[in-house]
Amino acid sequence: MPAKISSKREIEIKLRVEDLADILRRLRELGAVSRGRVHEQNTLFDTPEACFRRTGRLLRLRWQTPAPGNNVPGGPSFEILTAKAPPPPSSRSSATTKKHLYKDVQENEERVKNSPRLSQALKRLGFRPGFRYEKYRTSFHLNSLHIELDETPIGTFLELEGTPSAINRAARALGFTSRDYIRSTYWTLYADDCRRHHCKPLNMLFGPQKSR
Repeated sequence: MPAKISSKREIEIKLRVEDLADILRRLRELGAVSRGRVHEQNTLFDTPEACFRRTGRLLRLRWQTPAPGNNVPGGPSFEILTAKAPPPPSSRSSATTKKHLYKDVQENEERVKNSPRLSQALKRLGFRPGFRYEKYRTSFHLNSLHIELDETPIGTFLELEGTPSAINRAARALGFTSRDYIRSTYWTLYADDCRRHHCKPLNMLFGPQKSR
């Protein structure tokens, strides 16, 4: 059987979270249902000329393992290869292009096995492993909206993915406005954080190998 590749249009924003306990309480009050907390390890692959990064594209290999915490059980364990690219201009909705409030990409994902072997295969094809980052992610769903709560070495963020109207409703209910919307990738947020701290960007990691 050939592997199943999922393809979807992804419209999302990030929100910076200052109070983790408060946002978890607000999510419960809204009726958001948790799908578990995991530890993610991510590696981005690119061409030697960094063509993907320069053109707003992404090739990512992710490992995730259960990481119960914050009164949330551990989530599923799996490995996944993700490719993201800007959608064709003709397919961009007026809501996402008019105000530039949302990150809008076409995403293709495939569950994989033996990610170390796949990593070696990508290297043999000429791709280079680059930025590595990790985070603790707690996933929720609220009707048709996907909500990810990410605890990272540079702070905590919410990702809201869905239609613009669903994103706006949930953001308002959680105490945010459109001025709080972030479209940046984690690489950009990490690089900005390093500039503020006058250090060279390396990898956004917890533990002995510091992220900055």
